[in-house]
Amino acid sequence: MKDICKDLYDEYELLDSIVSGLSDSEWEKVTPFYGWTIKDEISHIAYYDEAASLSATSPEQFAKHMEKMLEGFTSFDDMHAKVNSVGGRLSAKDLLEWWRSNRNQLIAEYQKLDPKDRLPWYGPTMSARSSATARLMETWAHGQDIVDALKVSRSGTGRLKHIAHIGVSTFGWTFKNRGMELPAKKVKVILTSPSGDIWSWNPEETDEIVKGTAEDFCLVVTQRRNTADTKLEITGQIAMQWMKIAQAFAGPPEDGPAPGVRVF
Repeated sequence: MKDICKDLYDEYELLDSIVSGLSDSEWEKVTPFYGWTIKDEISHIAYYDEAASLSATSPEQFAKHMEKMLEGFTSFDDMHAKVNSVGGRLSAKDLLEWWRSNRNQLIAEYQKLDPKDRLPWYGPTMSARSSATARLMETWAHGQDIVDALKVSRSGTGRLKHIAHIGVSTFGWTFKNRGMELPAKKVKVILTSPSGDIWSWNPEETDEIVKGTAEDFCLVVTQRRNTADTKLEITGQIAMQWMKIAQAFAGPPEDGPAPGVRVF
C-alpha cells in the first residue's frame, strides 16, 4: 500500500495547494459540475474520505452509515444534500481543516492494510488498493471541476495512470450499469503519459482502439470532458460507444457533458 498511499497523499496535497489560498468569495465560486461551488466540491471529497476511513476500520459501522445515508434517497440532489450536510455548514477554514484531518486519518488506515484486503463500499466490495485508487481518482476529478472554475491549469503527473487503469477496468461495468449487453470485444487503449511514456491496456490485436493522451482519456472516463473536446483517436463502434458512456466511478448511470459545454 506504500506506493498508492504516497500517490494519494500527493494528489491531496496538490489540490490543497490550489484551494488553501482562496478568498471566501472564491470558495463560493460555482464549478461546471452540477452547479456545485468549490466549497461543495471539497466538502464532498472530505465526506467520502471519512466514509472510506470507516470502511477501512469497521465494516459493521460502515454498513450502518450506508443504511442511514440511503434513507429517503430519491435523487442525486437528495444525496448531495446529505453528503454536504456536514461540510456545507463549516467555514472555508474549518472545512479545510476537516478535510485534512479526514484524509490523513484515511491514509493512516490504508497503510495498515494488505492491498488485497476487501473493503465495503456503496456497491460491490473492493480491495484496499482499489479503494485508495478510487479516492485518488475522485480527488483528481473534483479537482478538475475546481481548476475549471478558477480558469487555472495544473500539470499532469504519473498519477494519471491509476485513473486510466480504473477507466479501463470499468469497461464492462459501464455497460452492465446501464443494463446493456457486454460487448464481445475489448478495446485496446494506448495513452501517452505526461512524461512521454506509453501506457497500454489490452494488447491483443483488435480494430477497437482508443488512443491519445492520458489526461484526455481520464477527463472522458471521469465525465469531465466530451470526447469531441479532446484529441482522442477513437476507432471502432464498440470503442466509440464506450467513450460516449464511460463511467469510472460508482453509482447510477450518469452522462458526461455535451460537446462544447466544458471547454477551457
